[in-house]
Amino acid sequence: MYMAYGWPQVIPLEQALCPTSEQIVYLKLVNRLLLVVAPSHLELWSCSQHKVRLGKYKRDADSIQREGENMKAVWSPDAKLIAVLTSSFFLHIFKVQFTEKKIQIGGKQPSGLFLATISLLLSEQVPFAKKDLTVSNIVSDNKHMLLGLSDGSLYTISWKGEFCGAFELDSHMHDSNKVSELSHSLDNGVSSRGAPGVVSTSTHNTSQQSAVIQLELSLLLRLLFVLYSDGQLVLCSVSKKGLKQIESIKAEKRLGSGDSVCASIASEQQILAVGTRRGVVELYDLAESASLIRTVSLYDWGYSMDDTGPVSCIAWTPDNSAFAVGWKLRGLTVWSVSGCRLMSTIRQMGLSSVSSPVVKPNQDCKFEPMMGGTSLMQWDEYGYRLYAIEERCIERIVAFSFGKCCLNRGVSGTTYVRQVIYGEDRLLVVQSEDTDELKIFHLNLPVSYISQNWPVQHVVASKDGMYLAVAGLHGLILYDIRLKKWRMFGDISQEQKIQCNGLLWLGKIVVVCNYVDSSNTYELLFYPRYHLDQSSLLGRKTLLAKPMVMDVYQDYILVTYRPFDVHIFYVKLSGELTPSRTPDLQLSTVRELSIMTAKTHPSAMRFIPDQLPREYISKNHISSSSNLLAREPARCLILRVNGELSLLDLDDGRERELTDSVELFWVTCGQSEEKTNLIEEVSWLDYGHRGMQVWYPSPGVDPFKQEDFLQLDPELEFDREIYPLGLLPNAGVVVGVSQRMSFTSGTEFPCFEPSPQAQTILHCLLRHLLQRDKSEEALRLAQLSAEKPHFSHCLEWLLFTVFDAEISRQNSNKSQVSAPKGGGKFSLLEKTCDLIKNFPEYLDVVVSVARKTDGRHWANLFAAAGRSTELFEECFQRRWYRTAACYILVIAKLEGPAVSQYCALRLLQATLDESLYELAGELVRFLLRSGREYEQASTDSDKLSPRFLGYFLFRSNSRRQSSDSKSPSFKEQSAHITSVKNILENHANYLMSGKELSKLVAFVKGTQFDLVEYLQRERYGFARLESFASGLELIGEKLEMGTLQSRLDAEFLLAHMCSVKFKEWIVVLATLLRRSEV
Repeated sequence: MYMAYGWPQVIPLEQALCPTSEQIVYLKLVNRLLLVVAPSHLELWSCSQHKVRLGKYKRDADSIQREGENMKAVWSPDAKLIAVLTSSFFLHIFKVQFTEKKIQIGGKQPSGLFLATISLLLSEQVPFAKKDLTVSNIVSDNKHMLLGLSDGSLYTISWKGEFCGAFELDSHMHDSNKVSELSHSLDNGVSSRGAPGVVSTSTHNTSQQSAVIQLELSLLLRLLFVLYSDGQLVLCSVSKKGLKQIESIKAEKRLGSGDSVCASIASEQQILAVGTRRGVVELYDLAESASLIRTVSLYDWGYSMDDTGPVSCIAWTPDNSAFAVGWKLRGLTVWSVSGCRLMSTIRQMGLSSVSSPVVKPNQDCKFEPMMGGTSLMQWDEYGYRLYAIEERCIERIVAFSFGKCCLNRGVSGTTYVRQVIYGEDRLLVVQSEDTDELKIFHLNLPVSYISQNWPVQHVVASKDGMYLAVAGLHGLILYDIRLKKWRMFGDISQEQKIQCNGLLWLGKIVVVCNYVDSSNTYELLFYPRYHLDQSSLLGRKTLLAKPMVMDVYQDYILVTYRPFDVHIFYVKLSGELTPSRTPDLQLSTVRELSIMTAKTHPSAMRFIPDQLPREYISKNHISSSSNLLAREPARCLILRVNGELSLLDLDDGRERELTDSVELFWVTCGQSEEKTNLIEEVSWLDYGHRGMQVWYPSPGVDPFKQEDFLQLDPELEFDREIYPLGLLPNAGVVVGVSQRMSFTSGTEFPCFEPSPQAQTILHCLLRHLLQRDKSEEALRLAQLSAEKPHFSHCLEWLLFTVFDAEISRQNSNKSQVSAPKGGGKFSLLEKTCDLIKNFPEYLDVVVSVARKTDGRHWANLFAAAGRSTELFEECFQRRWYRTAACYILVIAKLEGPAVSQYCALRLLQATLDESLYELAGELVRFLLRSGREYEQASTDSDKLSPRFLGYFLFRSNSRRQSSDSKSPSFKEQSAHITSVKNILENHANYLMSGKELSKLVAFVKGTQFDLVEYLQRERYGFARLESFASGLELIGEKLEMGTLQSRLDAEFLLAHMCSVKFKEWIVVLATLLRRSEV
């Protein structure tokens, strides 16, 4: 996937004559060349490693006055011709030619760049020119170009400058009503919550009057999309001959919600992205009769259409796995197809982002990129740069740098243990050795390699994650993470002969899928990791064709060709692989499979090793070195281009669909020999629109023939800003990455920083084991993780999910009479509690879960977890007073107010002894609430402020004697309040007698104790000062006046002493504070 990193770069454009339209007309990237068409000139830039302007064509003032400014443009697919339509409807056709003048760039290496000339071939007025005419953008194939007119017709022009005539689409589509109904039903069901679908009801003949505002052409799918000014979007089929036969363009159906403003097609994935006036993007599956897949928007991030405006442009990445969306008023965002927000220039909502999105701030203050909106966007051909132009800006192009991760998964191996994001000339590696804090470090590739072989194309980590193989345009290099050293080919001529199309690690051997230019064939090359040289080449295997998908497991290599031919090779090494000797490597074909299917082609395939349960191994006395364990895998997982995940049986060629909307997956079974691997129970994990899914093997009769897989956790909640990169099997953690922006002084734009995040899946694994009655394995797994920082959270999440499922099950079975429990059969909730009891976190976890759930269900929880009073007592004995305080409410609910009051009074005394005054204050407030009649407790307690409670508790006795004082509830309340008052007064006496004044202030603030009344009563008691001198010395010692907090405490006491006119204290405190005015 794509993650932005670093500061955006600026490409300056030439300042032209004062144009009337402050808008760049056209931006297009073909073959490492970037064409920019401005109102009065054209510029051609190199988009390779060096961003250099190669050529330009500048129109003079006479030409602009006579023929108008540049208005629309298109670049031919072969990048040789440029067509420009001016505002006075003149057609200009330019030719691009490269000269032999080489561009020299600093450094020893030649740049390979040549200057270009742009010359005008033809200038002619178009025959359809008339007043008030508007035209759409221009689309083209190799021979013809097509544009839409304001009368709803389409016009064809050849690249030779021949005007072929206009053509009107037949707007009477047979299924327009059906499509309208489809839009209604889907929009209500699939749209994002904040953006209800707006469906136009006027679906008949609207296109005849409406102007065509955009055309979108896919020659691969032979589809043309025509967008009208009233928001209607029409899908049309195109003949094999392309735009030449304009009459063969047939309107098939209408799409969208009737408020479409732009569209962009992903031909590889067969997905159409439609931008709307609401600022929402709708994704349609063209393979499935153009049905709505999902919508994406910034509504969930707190931004509405008022902030961003309507969508202005959409640009798909070259591999169609993500798309960038630009809005008319503010910002751009990059999304994955599954709906994960990968990058956004718009700052997160908060107090700092109150600036209006429409008004551009002053240039000298820091602001986000694309603050004024986005007008045009283009990805480079590798997906490493996104070029964007701001609305009403003709001075510059802003280029955002992107790193890629989890891509090239078809022809390159994947190792989930090491997470790497690779940019055009660097690697961003996640340092996961310390799981407490994940960090990303930038690893720059050696200049001697990358300057010759820019950009990076394949990156694969070895199985243990300690070696990286990196391939650019030619050759490959290796990096040792432990030693921090690079290994390269010594002979550059050997390096230049390798054009890497795929990479795999086979133990200590690097397998390169090499394209041989001279014979137009593909081959596998086997190099040992300790030496990259032709003399150390272990073996070479010529392939039948270009491989579509490759994978490796132990000594087996899987190669799949188009359309769907699977070949599996076995690699045999005779001799040991050491730097001193080169063993003989033999490759034999062990299986060939040709599968006929109408499905889309695979984008990734992975072997599934057979999972043998430990009981099975011990029962059948199978040794770990046995042939049974090292046997050839009989199944593999297939991820297709359309996101469908299926399981293929390699024995009989049967394929079983598992799920869809998947973007990536990791096979975790059989991948690690380590004892501390926490995920050996898991078969695989996948990530897509539904979030993370964890798959487990089902307990089949014969472990080798497991037909069914149990999908236990259909939704492992994953934040839609975090994209998963891989796993840390020893920590039971999924590592993801999200975007951060940091603003620094002296820079106009923020720096984009990919930030690694860890999310545990331990609770899923534990729940799965407990469900299968594997309590011992669950305990062993939990003990392995007990030292991890997220362990307590995992236990809490485990208990919460199990308890929540139990509540849901009971609610669904309410109508049925529950049968008595079978003898000796424990529920999952009881098994979970028994597991967590083995850890000291148990007391905290149980009460945390109770606080997160409805009090009506507490009885069920504590029936399994243990009696609440016993758990409270255990906390009390361990002096875990905060945890014990949390149990008070549970005891009040389950055991009654009397028991809870008794526990709270004991806890109040203990917290006062430990000087935990904030906690003591909460207990005082609870005791006051529970002291009233119990029925009123839940309704009235929250309405009374602590000040009122303090007033009610500590007023003089004469005020308490009200007319209803004889009622039994009030007598009970008075007795209850008296005991609380006695505890507090005794503690105040203890603090005042020892002159612990800082503690006294904290005590008064925490418990709302009425200090004024107490001072009046104890003026000649505990609060009495013997003499000024002794009092000054004692209080000066207790209150260290050098610290700010002590001075604040003294001020607090002085204010209270002044209110009761306690002269001795006033003098002493005023002296210490040096306050003569008092």
